[in-house]
Amino acid sequence: MDQKQNLFVGSLAYATNDDTLKAFFEQVAPVASARVITDRESGRSKGFGFVEFEDPSNNQKAVDELNGKELDGRAINVSIAKPKEDRPRRDGNGGGFRGGDRGGDRGGNSFRQRSW
Repeated sequence: MDQKQNLFVGSLAYATNDDTLKAFFEQVAPVASARVITDRESGRSKGFGFVEFEDPSNNQKAVDELNGKELDGRAINVSIAKPKEDRPRRDGNGGGFRGGDRGGDRGGNSFRQRSW
């Protein structure tokens, strides 16, 4: 595998930052990177992040030892992150509406006028 495997960490407290996340996972093994994902506009944590160990063979050990443990007052979820190409693509259209049809009656649409 040429791409390093990351760990997905969910249910993070809003107070958790990259440094506290890294320190928590270094109980298991040396960490190459730890990132809490934040909202672009507010800068506030989205409540999840990713951790990459220097040696990916520590990933399963971290899942076994840290999943369900408490970090900053919250029980966290730890799992092997799915590669980007395996995740469903978000198309950003908000839930299945096609084109300009957003549903609902905008007046005049409640019956079809006949032209005969």
